[in-house]
Amino acid sequence: MNAFEKLAPFIQDYIYRNNWEELREVQVAACDVILHTDNNLLIATPTASGKTEAAFLPVITELYHKPSSSVGVLYIAPLKALINDQFVRIEELLEEAYIPVTKWHGDASQSLKNKLLKNPKGIMQTTPESLEAMLMKRKQQAMKLFSDLRFIIIDEVHHFIGEDRGVQLLSLLERLQNLIGFSPRRIGLSATLGDGPAAEQWLNSGTPRTCVTPDVGTERRKAMIMISHFYTLPGSVDQERQSALGFFESLYSLTRGKKSIVFSNSRSDVERNMVNLKDIAEKRREPDVFLVHHGSISASNREYAETQMKFSDLPLVTGATVTLELGIDLGDLERIVQTGCPHSVASLAQRLGRSGRRGGVSEMCFLFEEEKKSEGIEFYQAINWLFVKCIALIELYRENWLEPIAADRYPYGVLYHQTMSFLYSHGEAKPELLAQSILSEAVFADVSQEDYKILLRDMLEKEQLERTSSGGLLVGAKGEILTNHYHFYSVFESPAEYSVRDGSQEIGTLSKPLPPDTTFVLSGKTWSVVEVDQEQKIIDVTSAKGKPPTVWDGTGGGFEHTRVLQKMREVIAGPTEYPYLHPSAASRLNEIRLTIRQTRLLENPVFEISPDTFGLALWLGTKAANALDLALTVLLPQRQYTPPYWPFLIVKNVGRDALLQALEHIKTVPLSISDLRIPDGIKVEGKYNDFVPPELLRKQYAAKTIDIAEMQREMTKNKEE
Repeated sequence: MNAFEKLAPFIQDYIYRNNWEELREVQVAACDVILHTDNNLLIATPTASGKTEAAFLPVITELYHKPSSSVGVLYIAPLKALINDQFVRIEELLEEAYIPVTKWHGDASQSLKNKLLKNPKGIMQTTPESLEAMLMKRKQQAMKLFSDLRFIIIDEVHHFIGEDRGVQLLSLLERLQNLIGFSPRRIGLSATLGDGPAAEQWLNSGTPRTCVTPDVGTERRKAMIMISHFYTLPGSVDQERQSALGFFESLYSLTRGKKSIVFSNSRSDVERNMVNLKDIAEKRREPDVFLVHHGSISASNREYAETQMKFSDLPLVTGATVTLELGIDLGDLERIVQTGCPHSVASLAQRLGRSGRRGGVSEMCFLFEEEKKSEGIEFYQAINWLFVKCIALIELYRENWLEPIAADRYPYGVLYHQTMSFLYSHGEAKPELLAQSILSEAVFADVSQEDYKILLRDMLEKEQLERTSSGGLLVGAKGEILTNHYHFYSVFESPAEYSVRDGSQEIGTLSKPLPPDTTFVLSGKTWSVVEVDQEQKIIDVTSAKGKPPTVWDGTGGGFEHTRVLQKMREVIAGPTEYPYLHPSAASRLNEIRLTIRQTRLLENPVFEISPDTFGLALWLGTKAANALDLALTVLLPQRQYTPPYWPFLIVKNVGRDALLQALEHIKTVPLSISDLRIPDGIKVEGKYNDFVPPELLRKQYAAKTIDIAEMQREMTKNKEE
């Protein structure tokens, strides 16, 4: 029997009714794994390749032949918006199979949740945070809900791997397995994974199964890519606005008449882009088709933008950050525009994949706006390195390369969080039982008993825990304050936010208050502050006209892989003419290449800024560069700290000979982490790292952000070249 014949009869009828010519290769492969093995399954194929159907056609067939006596499928996604959007394509199938779907998150209907609690069955859709709340506060109900759970489906797997949320999720899944006494099969879905074996290992974590990733050879859709570059000239405010007009006119032209997303890396850039596009449309007396979607926009406004993009026939243009990078179905998108450079190849691939979802050609245009630098500035400051990085990311994408997965070996902040969650759920526990329960989870496999003792002692001192007369541990007085707030369910940072309101309507949020009469842009519109309620954290506003000169600061950053830096070096070193560069972009690249040739940077990676200050152009990724920075600090104790000027390290208060000797030592003498001096008070990003002792944070920092082996390997390679 072929895969089609093994599917449930009503699924076969559905395929006939919808005129499918055949099952896709990934769907056939998924059927084989789900219906004929007991393995976990990772489906890693490009956007719009049929991953949802590949997972659910065999899963629904299994539930049809062997109905579950509880919730049969637990579907986990990183965003509530993704949950609300999913399953639209297979609703008809689920209805015919009599498989109900229940959303279980903060915005979901309580009556439907109660209905599921009384009669657990079908599919539950949730987020890690809602699962956390359930295991903390509804442990007995969770046992009933999942007593016959067959499958756990994790959507957008790449969003979790290497992140604190992913550590939390894996810990929760093991806690769930311990609660119900068996291990449901796991299915992971992703369009952007650069390290298949590592992703399989992640998905398998804490289960006794093998994970299979079908090699179906799915080809990417054809893609049309273009990069344009615009100079803005410094001067008065009016002159700068006039100079920037070409950038916004081009952005308007690229999106005019096409359903599009304009991605930017910061919320401030999104707002600036949209308010200028609205202004151009108003001056041309053309319709306002512009929407905004980012984390500071109210949930209702985000949902409105999603609905309009999906169902409206108008050529809508939505400005967005990462919030629309994930696989929310927005219908047929004709073009993607990126202002500036994406953070990574994976991000580029995800954003590019949003267009042409119905089988058409993907289109993505990159626009760079750069201030013309004055004469006399240091050469490396006159180069737009993000422009160079963008070309490098595109070339790596064309080579089918994606950033590999980097797991956190010592996620102490999440360990603290899961310890508190476990004790909240179980009540008193002996330290031995607590250690056995938590440290037995695969995700904490590298944490030693001694490290856990250090953490627990510190939690006792900070009154996060308290010791009972019998020697057990309980959530302490200060810990109760933390665990009794809904913010505790998440392990990602939630900065203090001020609700922006126009009367009773919530527009969105800001991270800091603004004085009365200040104008700012939010949700693509201009507002004026009327009053600020500091106690309630509410900013009352009224609609204003015009464009304010500034908006609030955005955020960005992240780890760079050495392969990206090396590709940047190739871009500026070689004569390659990239066909996707607009003449303006090709001209800017030629300017950069000329500057590099004149400075002989590629032949002399140590360049002088002043007699006692030097730059190092070694093209190292973040972890290798951190290792070099700390090694130089030990070998050159007189060195003054100077912030790096990416992609270079800056070394100040040293002589050339001393610097060259230190670099030679680093290249030739084997080094270990004990040879480096990690500063006291080191900061490791993490919501709960304030509850982690400094010695553990240093250990986490070393493992997460320093790579001595890569640093020495790359420096040796550069020397040989």
